[in-house]
Amino acid sequence: MTGIEAPSGGRLGTHVAGEGPRPEVSTAVRAIYGFGSIAFGIKDNGFRVFLLLFYNQVVGLPAALVAAAVMTAMLIDCLIDPVIGHVSDNFRSKWGRRHPFMYASALPVALSFLLLWNPPFHWEQAHLFWYLVVVAVIVRTFITLYEIPSSSMSAELTTDYTERSKIVGWRYFFGWWGGLTLTIAMFWFLMKATPEHPVGQLNPEAYVKYGYIGAVLMFLSILISAAGTHRFIPWMPQAPVREKRPLSAVAREVFDTLNIRPFLTITAVGLVASIATGVGFSLAFYISTYVWELTPFWTGVLQIDAYFASAAALAAAPLMTRHSGKKKAGGVLLVFSVFIGFLPLILRLMGIFPDNGDMVGDTKIPEIVPWLFLDGLVRGVFGITASILITAMLTDVVEYSEQRTGRRSEGLFFAFTSLIQKAVSGVGVMVAGWILAVVAFPVGSKPSEVPPETIAKLLMVYMPVVGGLYLLSVIILQAYNITKESHEETVREIEARAQAAEDGATNPSP
Repeated sequence: MTGIEAPSGGRLGTHVAGEGPRPEVSTAVRAIYGFGSIAFGIKDNGFRVFLLLFYNQVVGLPAALVAAAVMTAMLIDCLIDPVIGHVSDNFRSKWGRRHPFMYASALPVALSFLLLWNPPFHWEQAHLFWYLVVVAVIVRTFITLYEIPSSSMSAELTTDYTERSKIVGWRYFFGWWGGLTLTIAMFWFLMKATPEHPVGQLNPEAYVKYGYIGAVLMFLSILISAAGTHRFIPWMPQAPVREKRPLSAVAREVFDTLNIRPFLTITAVGLVASIATGVGFSLAFYISTYVWELTPFWTGVLQIDAYFASAAALAAAPLMTRHSGKKKAGGVLLVFSVFIGFLPLILRLMGIFPDNGDMVGDTKIPEIVPWLFLDGLVRGVFGITASILITAMLTDVVEYSEQRTGRRSEGLFFAFTSLIQKAVSGVGVMVAGWILAVVAFPVGSKPSEVPPETIAKLLMVYMPVVGGLYLLSVIILQAYNITKESHEETVREIEARAQAAEDGATNPSP
């Protein structure tokens, strides 16, 4: 391609050929590209696993105020994400559309994450509330500045239906491994009990150290991923040259781009499922601490199953894509994942799950740990594979939209995906806070001090809320209308149009 703009401002104007053969998207390239997801994984785990308990039980903000602060930050963020996505799609530079934003985000992401875990503990509640709102907005904004351009590249590195599942799989793999490794380190090494803080989960020093370590890892992962994919810039779609347009024209263009059935379907699925995931992750720490009464060490042990689950999902996603298609496999696996995840809680309510104090033989391993580990492993394989497949479905929307509009709008699509992912730690945290308020869960209580009736009430509210949300997302998924065959036909049609336009530009009619 020559980079000459087509009359429609479409594909011909968005592609520039680099010199020599295009670099191969090898396993190493997929891994380096996915490595940047460590930053999002750390941020995501921080918001989902630790944020609510930290600001509620350690800092001293009521759960409802923490939920309101995170929700306020997310609402503000809703205005920022689409702007970054649209700007990224239309940004022109010698480093292409995506890499300038990725490089620019690294240091601000690290510094803002550090501030999140170092609040002024001595401030009054009202001031702490606004501190959390402001810092959460800053963290979300700069992680968006990286995540949207980076995730958009998953649709730019290849158009192959199955290959995209592999690329997205590596993003999920490193996202899980990065966030999980720091989470386990938090449980095993940072949450140390002291005379002043006999419960390690409530030791504020652990969260301060967590912030420092997380900031460094996020900074490095972003830079490594951006630098490792830099050589692909000449072969990636470039923004066409356009005249300045009124804001109303830009708004109409954005609306036309997003107002298509498969994107609206994936958006709705992701929104509902992300809220459910957010509730689950926000309350998982509560369930581990107060339902299973596990120490930080055993809580960390149970996190290890996600290492194996994410690795298995990395291999399973392309296989399921070829065998059953993304939509069918994603929906079925998501349903099984939810049911398996609830099984130990259901058995505990029925009184047939091992007691927390029972040990395996003469060992000091709690009897519930092997069962919870197995449950988490199976649930994780199904759930992570489903997430990879559903996210890969979004990459196929790019060509579906391009065929109809003549524009490549990966940034816009993934901007809304980023917004949905943030709902995991936004609306999800808010709903989790409401659940704790509804069951009147006590603040600052040790596990042995919470009445069994309160624990049972928590589970009986938690499972219907989360299960209902996941079921609704699977129902919505059935409206998605892109198949492997239709995607391949769309790619062929776009390539034929581009070739015809290039031939016309090279050999104009007399």
